[in-house]
Amino acid sequence: MTETKANNNLAELLRRSARTGFATNSPLILDRKRISRLAAERRQKISESIADAASNGSETSDTRETTMPARNMSTKSSDLFTETTGIVIGDTQQATYASLDKFNRDICECQKCPLGKTRLNFVFGVGNPNADLMFIGEAPGRNEDEQGEPFVGRAGQLLDKILAAINLKREDIYIANILKCRPPGNRDPQPEEMAECFPYLKEQIALIQPKIICALGRIAAQALLDTKTPLGKLRGQWHSYQGIPLRVTYHPAALLRNPAFKRVCWEDIQIVQAEFARLAG
Repeated sequence: MTETKANNNLAELLRRSARTGFATNSPLILDRKRISRLAAERRQKISESIADAASNGSETSDTRETTMPARNMSTKSSDLFTETTGIVIGDTQQATYASLDKFNRDICECQKCPLGKTRLNFVFGVGNPNADLMFIGEAPGRNEDEQGEPFVGRAGQLLDKILAAINLKREDIYIANILKCRPPGNRDPQPEEMAECFPYLKEQIALIQPKIICALGRIAAQALLDTKTPLGKLRGQWHSYQGIPLRVTYHPAALLRNPAFKRVCWEDIQIVQAEFARLAG
């Protein structure tokens, strides 16, 4: 089966993927102490900057997102999560902004790291601002940088087919990245870049208040969970990000490079789908 035909029938491809013989990527060893130090140095400054911008802006001009009601994770979801993982559910971060649109307008000219000077477009995120399910990747690629939208290249097309296989569309979920700007040559994000940009993602999550997060790939998973644990050991179980159940799976780009990953990715997606359907029902 050719790659084009396979991508046109993702569900069948995933179920028929090879079960053995895949090669693992070299894990990114995140310098946790370095990231924590940089994040600590920047957290207060960024929080104050966000608060100042929010207080100076005209929030009443925003549309329905301005009055978006606070939404807490359901009791059933919390009960299931604690029963299956033993993790105590905590409070999620409170949003500083009233809407994603206002937040995007205030940060889209960001120059906090050198990527601001090399990007073509600031890639904020896309999807339903009230989504119960949020997918998070690592950083924009060339196509995303050109179009200003996450996951629009070959990996994004594959993600669309994964969503279609579980009867979802982009309009049903929200998609974002750890970084908002493309690293040159699509290299891995650097600790300093992640430390600068991660507070933006945290504010997005606080505004959206998803009930489930799916981390796409090693870098996104390690950043969200603040760990150096390899992706292979992170997937296959529920984790918690600020009280939100989080599932880890492979990035669609990894599936294109290594078709053998598709079987286990499909298993992960089916588990996410089942929990998403249970919450919706």
